Amino acid sequence: MMQLRALLRGVVGLLLAALLWEGAVLALHIRPEYLPRLSTILAAMAATPGAYWDGFLRTLAETLLGFAAGGFVGVLNGVIFLRLPALRDMLFPIFIVSQTIPVIAFGALVVLWFGNTLLAKAVIAFYLTFFPVTVNTLLGLNAVDPRQVALLRSFGAGPGTILRRLQLPAALPQIFVALRLAASLSLVGAIVGEWFGDTIGLGVLLLQAMYNENVVSLWAAILCAAVLGTGFYAVVAYAERRIVFWGAEQ
Repeated sequence: MMQLRALLRGVVGLLLAALLWEGAVLALHIRPEYLPRLSTILAAMAATPGAYWDGFLRTLAETLLGFAAGGFVGVLNGVIFLRLPALRDMLFPIFIVSQTIPVIAFGALVVLWFGNTLLAKAVIAFYLTFFPVTVNTLLGLNAVDPRQVALLRSFGAGPGTILRRLQLPAALPQIFVALRLAASLSLVGAIVGEWFGDTIGLGVLLLQAMYNENVVSLWAAILCAAVLGTGFYAVVAYAERRIVFWGAEQ
């Protein structure tokens, strides 16, 4: 019942935002080259639904692949760095330096290596995703009370059992903070990757609209990206509420 109410509130909020957009453009006489009416944008999308739908699905696939790989590698890095502090001290500075490389520069290299493929876009999304998950996983694992670890050891629990039963569950709230951030970053990486040359994707639609100075198409692509990003974030947040169920009780 609570989930239904939350869904209804979200739908009502979207409808109010749509009405506000439409009304503000009409009431304030905003010129179409700055902000078209929402109805005009939706009509343009309805005129060529295939292009937007195909672009949406392609960008979604790139985002999901990069997000999944980045999340997995990030959690794995956190666990490895917890067990091997020397390796953490050696590799962590390299990770930090890698994150200072502009995504545009890194994206150009990746496209040169892998070509204009779905894999290349997923790698760019992975690049933006794995580091925050690594950092938050390590923070969450290190925050576990050492007395709890000692208690489990006193009962004969091995390192694997302690990790599964105590450390990872305790780190889940921190991990999901990074995953919610990664949900947005992976989408950014996928779209930026499409700017280096592709034939399909929301990033391609954005570039085409910009080069043709088609403001309506530009806003349509932005709207699709916003729907994808918001929906992806909502899915991760929902998974967090289901998995980290004790967080709502604190």
